Amino acid sequence: MLSVLKDLARYMSVRKKWWLFPIIAMLVLIGGLLVLAKGSAVAPFIYTVF
Repeated sequence: MLSVLKDLARYMSVRKKWWLFPIIAMLVLIGGLLVLAKGSAVAPFIYTVF
């Protein structure tokens, strides 16, 4: 997992694709939120946001 992040950071720095960082960060944040909400009691409240 860590090597994938290193490769992604190296790709963005070499190719000057820093605009990809906010997109990837938001995808990871939303994905993590949905995974955490799947089995918890706050799931109905989080799903109303979407």
